[in-house]
Amino acid sequence: MHGDLRSFITFLESKGELVRVREPVSRHLEITALADAAVKAGGPALLFENVEGSPFPVAIGFYGTAQRTAWALGAESLDAIGERVRDLIDVKLGGGLLGLASNLPKLRDLGSLPPKRVRRAPVQEVVWTGDEVKLSQIPVLHCWPDDGGPFVTLPLVISRDPIEGDVNIGMYRMQVFDDVTTGMHWQRHKTGARHLENARKAGVKLPVAVALGGDPALTYAATAPLPPIPGINEFALTGWLRGRGVELVKGKTVDLEVPANAEFILEGYIDPEEAWRVEGPFGDHTGFYTLEDLYPAFHVTAVTMRKNPVYPATIVGRPPMEDAYLIEASERIFLVPAQLILPEIVDYHMPPAGIAHNLVNVTINKGYPGQAYKVANGLLGLGQMMFAKVILVADQDAPAPKEHAAFWRHVLQHAVPGRDEQFAKGPIDVLDHASRAWSYGSKLVIDGTVKHAEEGEGAAWEPGPARAQEELPNHAEVIAQDQPGGGFWFLTTEKQRPDQGRHLGEWAARQSAARGVRLIAVLDADTNPCDFEDVMWTLLNNIDPERDVQVVMDAAGGPCWVVDATPKVREEGFSRDWPQKITMDPEVTERVEARFPELLSRVRGS
Repeated sequence: MHGDLRSFITFLESKGELVRVREPVSRHLEITALADAAVKAGGPALLFENVEGSPFPVAIGFYGTAQRTAWALGAESLDAIGERVRDLIDVKLGGGLLGLASNLPKLRDLGSLPPKRVRRAPVQEVVWTGDEVKLSQIPVLHCWPDDGGPFVTLPLVISRDPIEGDVNIGMYRMQVFDDVTTGMHWQRHKTGARHLENARKAGVKLPVAVALGGDPALTYAATAPLPPIPGINEFALTGWLRGRGVELVKGKTVDLEVPANAEFILEGYIDPEEAWRVEGPFGDHTGFYTLEDLYPAFHVTAVTMRKNPVYPATIVGRPPMEDAYLIEASERIFLVPAQLILPEIVDYHMPPAGIAHNLVNVTINKGYPGQAYKVANGLLGLGQMMFAKVILVADQDAPAPKEHAAFWRHVLQHAVPGRDEQFAKGPIDVLDHASRAWSYGSKLVIDGTVKHAEEGEGAAWEPGPARAQEELPNHAEVIAQDQPGGGFWFLTTEKQRPDQGRHLGEWAARQSAARGVRLIAVLDADTNPCDFEDVMWTLLNNIDPERDVQVVMDAAGGPCWVVDATPKVREEGFSRDWPQKITMDPEVTERVEARFPELLSRVRGS
């Protein structure tokens, strides 16, 4: 068991899954460049022992593979954790709401290992107060070139509702403004935002503590979409994963309990009457920059820490990143609870290209017409699944939901454009830059199941063959294109006029090359049309489905979906600024390649 970060470091080192970097390295972009290369290659976690401008080392990439994430949670595989949940609930599929009700007492067993209170704690071996508080001494990373500053990226933010009394431990990024002040990225749907609003109603400042490091299972738990069951919070989930209660100690300057085995604790408050501050931009998990916005300020009154602490960090950006494996852990843990409500679900997966909210692949045991829509709409009513943008549903004999490209191909073979899709409106993640309005947009469900007579039946559609670029028709506005087979045609363009993406898609549908194509997508010039994952990542980020997906008849009189995944402009009625994709400064990449060739060779396995 790994009760704290340093024991996990020792464990990973024994497994050959950690590399110590002793050369001097800058927290400004260089650590990001190295960590990004490692996670993209499935390489080891990194421990930077000599960070310029700070006495503290940086640990990063500890959740960078499914195996390391499983180890962090005390298991040999993420599927094994799901089986533990199944055993806990003893699920009887088909029980529906009655099954859920009968299992609520068992779900409460998650809280059977409450936190353990201690008086002395490693995290309070060193205490900074007053003028000693200097956040600049902590090696907070400036992750991407256009970030508004350094951001704390792996914080466990602890608050208690002053009216309702519930405790929340969430992971919310924090931009460092100065030595004693950070932003607090509490989006409107987050529990922390509700705590702050209730502090305003109560007329009090909200005490907040931020833990950095500690039990790696608690770091995961701060990201988990926990159900609103009394007594179930992130400490309880960690206790269940570990088989023992989390040790907590009372803060030095705040009336909150904090993890005793963390590396750092930032103590302070947020004043609900204080004007919010500009935060951002930030290179976010969407792979795009989140633009500047207003968020509350967190005032640090004390910092406590271990002797010789290690600063934990993560980076987010173009997938895959290590957050994909934290998402996968939640998939496995919450599959069985989802099956209690929707028992026909066989499996589901949120591919990294969908950055958690944009795509859900689902397989079901279908028994009657319309069941695919029933399941998809049921999922949209489950907690954070409300943010899902596209849901693909297939039968249980389809390729596994994790087989991303194959799953899409199967769905296209069994879905007729214009007949087998459903659009809906609902809440959208506030980080979604393409939605028609901030935090509000549309969803698309595609029914890729085998149809019953009432649904139109019909044999599976057969896609056309793959075609090389030189076999495809030319258009002055098309920069690059690919038709990889399976029913896809991807085109890229440099957008220069309103509706250019839609018009190009309609042009493509009229070409003879559109025969055997079910989905035509037009994307920006920075997308590689020959890279399926890059295409889907861009497409899913850049659409509001009801606005950007249309059914067009092809040259042979058959229907296909035309998707305008180009950036939207004001002349099209889009009122917000469009963000840039995240890229590293080429000069930093060149410098890192020159300074750390042996390290990069090792993390890439070359």
